[in-house]
Amino acid sequence: MSKLRSNRSFVLLFLGRFVTNAGDSLYFIGAMWLVYSLTGSSFYTGLAGFLVHLPSMFRFLIGPLVDRWKLRPILVRTQFIQCICVLIVPLAAATGHLSVWVILFVMPLLTLVNQFVYPAQTAILPRIVEGEQLVRANSLFSTVYQGTEVVLNAASGIVLAVIGATTLFVVDSATFAITTVLFLGVSVSSTDSESDEDDTNDADDANNANDDGTYVAELREGIEYLRGSVLISMLLGAMVVNVGGGAMTAVLPAFADSMGGPETYGLLMATIAGGSLAGTGVASLVEDRPYGRLSMVIFPVSALGLAAASVVPGLPATLAFLFFAFVPMGVFNVMFSSLLQSSVDAAFLGRVSSVVSSISMGMLPIGTLLGGVAGDAYGPVSMLYFLSGLLVLLALYFLSHPRIRSLPSVSETDEATLGLRPSANRAAVSNVNTD
Repeated sequence: MSKLRSNRSFVLLFLGRFVTNAGDSLYFIGAMWLVYSLTGSSFYTGLAGFLVHLPSMFRFLIGPLVDRWKLRPILVRTQFIQCICVLIVPLAAATGHLSVWVILFVMPLLTLVNQFVYPAQTAILPRIVEGEQLVRANSLFSTVYQGTEVVLNAASGIVLAVIGATTLFVVDSATFAITTVLFLGVSVSSTDSESDEDDTNDADDANNANDDGTYVAELREGIEYLRGSVLISMLLGAMVVNVGGGAMTAVLPAFADSMGGPETYGLLMATIAGGSLAGTGVASLVEDRPYGRLSMVIFPVSALGLAAASVVPGLPATLAFLFFAFVPMGVFNVMFSSLLQSSVDAAFLGRVSSVVSSISMGMLPIGTLLGGVAGDAYGPVSMLYFLSGLLVLLALYFLSHPRIRSLPSVSETDEATLGLRPSANRAAVSNVNTD
C-alpha cells in the first residue's frame, strides 16, 4: 500500500478516477430520472439506456487507437470535452428548450467520448504500478468507483428531490474540469517498443506506417490475439446476462417511483454501488482462490439476492437484499480486471480491454430497450426476476465449460492458460503511448 501512496502518477490517476466517477454518478442519476419525470414511461428510460450503452458495443474500434496514441492526452481531452458537453442540458433548461430529446442527444454523446477513458486507464495502470500491486491497485480503483457511487447516488436523489436535475449537470461539468487538471499530472512510462516522440511526430508515424502498423491491421491482430481463447467463451455468457442487466436499468426509475420518488431511486442506485463496493474489499481476500470455481459460486448468490429483493415488502428489506446481491458482482469485476492485466501482453492491453468490453456489453443496449418495453407491459419487478434467472443460467454454463471451470487463481493465469494467441510481429504493433 505504501508503494502505491508514494507513486505520484498512481495517486493522480486515482484521484482523477474518483472525481470523474463522481461526475458520472451525478450525470447518470440526473439524466435517467429527468427522462422518467418528463415522460413517466419505462419505454423512454429504456430508450435512454439503449442510447447510453450503444457506444459501448463499438469500444473495440477504439482499442487500436488507445494502443497507438499517447495515453495521458486521451484522458485529458476526453474530460475536457465532457466538461463542455454536459452544460448543454442546463443551458437548454435556462433558455426554455429542455425536452426529453435534448437528454437523449446528450447522453450517448457523453458515453461515446467516455469509451476512450477506461481502455486508456486499463492500459496505463500496469505501466505505473508493479505487477504484484495490480490486484491491490484494481481493488482500490473499484473501491473508489463504487464508493463514489454509494455517496453520490444517494446524494443525487436528495438533490433531485430538493432543487431539481439541472443543478446536477452544472456540478457535473465542474467535476470534469477538475479531472482534466489532475490527469495532466500523470506520467506514463514507455514500453520497450515505444519511442519518445511528440504528438506531431506520432501523427506523421501513423500516416507513414507499414501495413502491419495500420489501424485495420492492429484491430485485426487484436481480435486474432483473442480468437479461440477462454475469454471469448466467458464473454458470450456475459452477453446473455447483460440483457437482464439492461432490462433492470430501464425499469429501476419506475421501480423506485412505486416505492417513493427520486430519493428512493438514488438510494437504490447507491445500494447497488454499495454492494459492489463491499465486493471489491472481499476480492483481495479470495484472489488466491481458483478463478473458475469462484465464478460458479458468485452468480447463484447474486441471483438469490435479486430474487429476494423483488418480493420482500418494505424499502429497507429491498435495499438489504439488493446490497447482498451485488457484493459477489463486485468481487467478480475486480478479479476479472486483474486477470486481464496480469495475463495480457501490454502491447495488446488497450485493444483487448476494448474488445472484451464491446463483447460483454454488446447485449446491454438491446436489453435496456427491450426492458423498457417489457417494463411498461409487465411491470418493473418482472425484469428483476428475469435478471436473476439469467445469472443462474450463466453459473450453469460456466459449470459445463471445462476450460472455464478449471481456471486457476489470477496469479497463476497467463497467456497460455487463457488460450491467447501471441503474435510473431508483436514488436511492430506497439507505437507511441508515452505521455
